[in-house]
Amino acid sequence: MIILGINAHHADAAAAIVVDGKLVAAAEEERFRRIKHWAGFPSVAIRYCLDEARIDLNDVDHIAVNRDPNARLFQRAKFILAKRPSLGAIRKRLANRAKIGGIEEELAQAFAIESLKPRLHHVEHHRAHLASAYFVAPFDDAAVLSVDGFGDFVSSMWGVASRNKIEVLGEVGFPHSLGIFYTAMTQYLGFPHYGDEYKVMGLAPYGKPSQLDAMRDVVHVQADGTFRLNLDYFTHHSAGLDMVWQGGMPVIGPVYSQQLIDRLGPVRASDEPIEQRHKDLAASMQAMFEEAFFALANALYEKTKNPRFCLAGGCAYNSVANGLVFDRSPYKDLYIQAAAGDAGGAIGAAYWVWNEILGNTKSFVMTHAYWGPEYDDVALDESIAARRADLDAAHCTIERFDDERDLCRRTAVQIANGDVVGWFQGRMEWGPRALGNRSIVCDPRRADMKNILNQKIKRRESFRPFAPSVLREAVGEWFETDYDVPFMLQVYQIREEKRAQIPAVTHVNGSGRLQSVDEQQNARYYHLIEAFRDATGIPLVLNTSFNENEPVVNTPAQALDCFLRTKMDLLVMGDVMIRRA
Repeated sequence: MIILGINAHHADAAAAIVVDGKLVAAAEEERFRRIKHWAGFPSVAIRYCLDEARIDLNDVDHIAVNRDPNARLFQRAKFILAKRPSLGAIRKRLANRAKIGGIEEELAQAFAIESLKPRLHHVEHHRAHLASAYFVAPFDDAAVLSVDGFGDFVSSMWGVASRNKIEVLGEVGFPHSLGIFYTAMTQYLGFPHYGDEYKVMGLAPYGKPSQLDAMRDVVHVQADGTFRLNLDYFTHHSAGLDMVWQGGMPVIGPVYSQQLIDRLGPVRASDEPIEQRHKDLAASMQAMFEEAFFALANALYEKTKNPRFCLAGGCAYNSVANGLVFDRSPYKDLYIQAAAGDAGGAIGAAYWVWNEILGNTKSFVMTHAYWGPEYDDVALDESIAARRADLDAAHCTIERFDDERDLCRRTAVQIANGDVVGWFQGRMEWGPRALGNRSIVCDPRRADMKNILNQKIKRRESFRPFAPSVLREAVGEWFETDYDVPFMLQVYQIREEKRAQIPAVTHVNGSGRLQSVDEQQNARYYHLIEAFRDATGIPLVLNTSFNENEPVVNTPAQALDCFLRTKMDLLVMGDVMIRRA
């Protein structure tokens, strides 16, 4: 039984393939197209998944799309009659619905087939989100919550899951959305690009939540744990979302109104300095998000009394809030899938079909995120040969290792000596985080490493933190938690007595966005960190994504391009070490 899952005509277009209940491959289209958050039809990601499963499209039994153009037609019509949004807003929504409804034709055209044999399923957006978390989680039952911008006229959905069923208990519909609140404030603070919300989350610890009362006028938490936006501060419900989702980087125009400016003061332009008031507003926004999020999460617990919690949706990338789950709610276990946002809907739609529609037993647990393309020694050697003249011009030495432990020891020594190391191994990660296969790895002990990285490669805002990858058995010694965090989606406090030893990964408030590394999940990355521990006594490294203002590298050629055009010191691809003189 083969199921192809698709997130199409939305940001982070992606595909995943499930064979007999087991995930075989998953990848975001952006990694192939080289455009961040690429939105449109994910034909290249679909082709990769089919190739990985060694099948053609018509060998697939079911195709699952994480959108249902016919969902909530009554609610949509009622909203239009009551609110009378602009004709332009209505046209945009209808055009996007038409694209989703035309998936069969697009598939047939993209793969040059006369007719599509697989059965097509449209899975409601938030049900796909819930499925993406629960049906691959290590739990037999759980409370489940999805929170994001919007999908199928809903922004949040929650329920309880057991075995192969998810029972939806409630939802928050359009136009009320915590995702839209966060986006509006992100835009207001001068970060206009799609996906910039994580930057404001990194900025928040530099401020104080002194504007929380103002934020509570923007978002109203209800007695039942739900929330409502004060729509006076927004435009998405009236003018509509000025959005571009087709064939490139997604774009969302401003969603805040003049009244938000009147309440909070002038909008910051993206090229203006960040002042203390901007930092305080970021802190206030984050505090408001947490207040509303935990009202939802705790109300869900009261309904279910289930201590296991599965979280999905774009707001599940708020790693600061995620790291507070055990402190601010009664939950005892937490699972967030590696691609918690819209890309993950591809997996969610596929598993909704496998479990809910076909009635199969829940039988797969996603313990790692390595579901993307892999390149063998021949491909690595060919890529190096193609750039040999450029490598020689850069005075690079090339060395091949036969012993993995020796490779890791040598690399760890270079990291300890201050080198910035590109680490390209195995299958590419699924989801937004580089988790040790497409990573840049550095010494966390150096207080100047953030500046070095930004000068040599990343060229990003100085307030943004870098994350630590930690040997699993050392998590409790270095962090104020001892929980598995394999996907780098939770922020925890670094133990106070340890912070001075690892300043490069310690944020201004003493926190770190943790990745725990288990030998079974990623043996080679584990051995690298182990070798660094043996050399320095520190069982963790700084890990950031292998890219330079682009999607994370996918191919060896892209890794070499990034290495050569930046000031990276060392590139390790497979068993080959390339070092600048």
